[in-house]
Amino acid sequence: MSTLDTVIRLAYLAAAACFIVGLHLMNAPRTARRGNTVSAAGMATAVIATLVLVIDSGMVSVTGWTVLLSGSSVGALAGWYFARTVGMTAMPQLVSLFNAVGGGAAALIAVHDFTGAAAAGADLPARITVPTVLDIIIGAVTLTGSLIASGKLQGIISGQPLIFPGARVVTAALAVVMIGAGGYLATGAADVTVLVVLALAALAFGVTMVLPIGGADMPVVISLLNAFTGTAVAMAGFIIGNSVLIIAGALVGASGGILTKLMADAMNRSIANIIVGGFGTGDGPTVDAGAGGQVRAISADDAAIQLAYASHVVIVPGYGLAAAQAQHEVRELADLLQTRGIKVAYAIHPVAGRMPGHMNVLLAEANVPYSQLKEMEEANRELARADVALVIGANDVVNPAARRPGNPVSGMPILDVDQARSVIVVKRSMGHGYAGIDNELYSDPRTGMYFADAKKGLAELAAAVKTLVG
Repeated sequence: MSTLDTVIRLAYLAAAACFIVGLHLMNAPRTARRGNTVSAAGMATAVIATLVLVIDSGMVSVTGWTVLLSGSSVGALAGWYFARTVGMTAMPQLVSLFNAVGGGAAALIAVHDFTGAAAAGADLPARITVPTVLDIIIGAVTLTGSLIASGKLQGIISGQPLIFPGARVVTAALAVVMIGAGGYLATGAADVTVLVVLALAALAFGVTMVLPIGGADMPVVISLLNAFTGTAVAMAGFIIGNSVLIIAGALVGASGGILTKLMADAMNRSIANIIVGGFGTGDGPTVDAGAGGQVRAISADDAAIQLAYASHVVIVPGYGLAAAQAQHEVRELADLLQTRGIKVAYAIHPVAGRMPGHMNVLLAEANVPYSQLKEMEEANRELARADVALVIGANDVVNPAARRPGNPVSGMPILDVDQARSVIVVKRSMGHGYAGIDNELYSDPRTGMYFADAKKGLAELAAAVKTLVG
């Protein structure tokens, strides 16, 4: 082994260590930004080491370098632009697109190496064919599945579960084709035609897998596809013998899988149930959950008086807060209340919003202190002691109907907002959430509905507090 090989291996080891440390730091909101920086430094190290290795090999032609540098430049600029300009409401769609790109790129690595070996007539041992088959299947499913998920979130594709006649049969048939073609290739057969059949079946399977899944399950689906992307990258690492790809992919796949399980548990649903059945609509007619009762509308002054003279306020953010981009307004209102000696906390439901951690990221952007963010178990203890629960754009995750059987949210763990002494809901209308049912919280006698856009409504609440109590 040459000195350069030793240095490259050490650089890869350092990069892998950065990935592990960075992932650990991302475990807590307070250290998440530092974890992201450490992970990025690890990736930069891995890229530079790989470039040095490629240059030293001298195997890349001028045309190859032109294509490589052009593609890298375009990708880097596009990634930087979209990451800098994307709104918080579109962040889940961007994550889905990143998943699609990662899965597709990993699958292309497998296709390239397989077709090159087949053209050269080289023997294909199981240690290459098995990860190749897995890479193509997982990567292709991730590519199309992520594109469909992104389309559903963006509204290009309906958020309703889309099930055409014979859909289950088609999905099952595609699975059989993938198993058959994959098994044949795994034996060492260098058949490019079968490879094409496998890839096409996997691409179609990604579409038929995600189309029947409703909008309410999109946070779990995004997390699952993220795990798929990591697994596909790890398989690509086995194919080309790159340890950094194997480690990075394994970390993403494992952490994404754990997160998916936690997200499914937070909805009290199994992952299999989410994949097989469609839950939630995102549009369509409202289904009565048996709420009944009278809705009580209140003004900004009414809400401001309740907030200003409370001792303990718990803010419950939901997707409506992200849609209105009102994170800075809610921070300003909270700061105003705290200057009056009022204790303020934020109750965070694991599946609030449209992707894992959506509310945490949203509030972190407004520099909300991490100590005020309470996860569901702790948040429910806070809500039981709160004078006022201020719900902003949250719906299904605060619906007491989840405690009763016989409706789409039955059994789903919720934030116990109705345990607070009084409740203020800031919402544009009586529209339902992804589950498509009425929210029983809205007709609770202790609930006041303040109908307004979250951004405008929160600004009006802050102005009313200042006017009424100084």
